[in-house]
This record gives sequence, structure tokens and C-alpha cells, in this order.
Amino acid sequence: MNENHRQHPGQGARSLSERADELEHRMIDELEQRIVKSVLFVSGDKDPRTMNQPPPPGSKPDRRKFLMGDDPRLPKMPETPTLLDFFRNRFGSPNHVLQSATHALKGGHDEKTVLACLLHDIAVAGFIRADHGYWGAQLIAPYVDEEVSWAIRYHQALRFFPDEAAGYTYPEAYIRYFGPDYQVEDYVRADYEYARNHKWYMTSRLITLNDIYSFDPNAKVSWDPFMDIIGRHFKQPKEGLGFDGSPVAHMWRTIIWPTKFL
Repeated sequence: MNENHRQHPGQGARSLSERADELEHRMIDELEQRIVKSVLFVSGDKDPRTMNQPPPPGSKPDRRKFLMGDDPRLPKMPETPTLLDFFRNRFGSPNHVLQSATHALKGGHDEKTVLACLLHDIAVAGFIRADHGYWGAQLIAPYVDEEVSWAIRYHQALRFFPDEAAGYTYPEAYIRYFGPDYQVEDYVRADYEYARNHKWYMTSRLITLNDIYSFDPNAKVSWDPFMDIIGRHFKQPKEGLGFDGSPVAHMWRTIIWPTKFL
């Protein structure tokens, strides 16, 4: 064994996660500006109460300025970014939502339902997974018909509850993901009870019916069939998402500058 890789007594092998963290820290250290991750980003991997501790005695102070603009590790966004700019430059793979929207389009559903399927996991793609229905609905609310944002909000609750009359069964994938005994939180059940009697229930239910729970990562999908639908039903602000002064502009700016210090 190479001496450089030999473990010292009492030193266990580092996990893949630990090695990845070390590499990331080295890359960050090489940047000209200091990059600090938010408490939410690292919570769970680290106890937030242990963060922002003073440096150990004798350590060299880091005199670099904190990052307050574009992160050089990310593609630069246009000055007036559109919804598609976020999908291209900031969000994860759109494969899942494109498959869901394609399924809805082929099923002959109206354009608002197709748009809801296209955007139903927008929070997962670019912002946060926890309570993604609520965050996603809030993110797009100023720019779409109220029915679309409502449907996205409540699909989070409806997906856990079967509706045999509508043709929706509990996804087998959820049994694998969460276990056969998983029970939703009380607020999720309460939102389901509210949504099931709402006039827009079926719009939200159609999201769950067209959700692709075992989507094909190799499926050939495209934005082309949806460009006109987005143009007709997504009110793109002329100033660009994040700069139009809407109640959610700060959320879009956070996605543009996810590592901005303050």
C-alpha cells in the first residue's frame, strides 16, 4: 500500500461523502471569494448549532471578501431571465416534468392542466424538496391562473390518497420510497380533506394521474410542444423573473444567486 494512502491507527476509511466534501472545500478554497452555505443547505449533515464557530487558535484568517453576486461555478443568467432560462441554467433535469406534461397532452387535457403538469415539481427541480407543492405554487402564483397554482399546491397532499373513481391508486414507488407503514402528517391529511371538496379538485388530481412515478430517464422529450402553451398561460414579466417586484421575486433571485452571502 502506498504510504500516502496508509491509514493511521484508529483512523477509519473516509466515506465517499466525506471525500466529496473535502474536494468541494478545496474547490471553494481556490475561489477568489468566500462562499458560505446557508444553514438550511447543510442542516442535517451538520448540526446548525455548531456552525459559525470561531476558527481554532493559530489558524490563518481568511481575508477574502464574501461572495455577493454571480457564483463563478454556475452559468451566468440573462439580465431579464425567463422561465426557460431557469430550466436551462439553474434547474435539474426537466425529464420528469416533460414526461408528465407530454402524458397530459397526449391524454387530450386542456392547456391549464398541461401547464400544471409541466410545472408541478418546479420546486423540486430548482428550489427545495420539502413541501415542494406549497413552494412550487407560491413560486409561480403571480404568473399563472390561480387554478394552476392551486392544483400544484394540493397535488402534494392528493398524491398520498387513492381515488379509484378517478383511476388513481397509491403509487407502488411510494411503498419502496417510504415503506408500507408510512403515514402522512396531519397537515397533509387536512389539506387532502379540503381539496377533495374543492371546485378545482380534478385539476389537481389530474396532476397525480399524469405524474410519472417510474419515469424513463432515456425517454425522448422536448420543450417544443409546450412553448406556445407557456407563452399563452405563463405571464413572463418584462423585467425578468426575480426583478419584477412581485411578492415572490426574492425566491427567483435566490435561485439565480444561491450562494450569495446576504
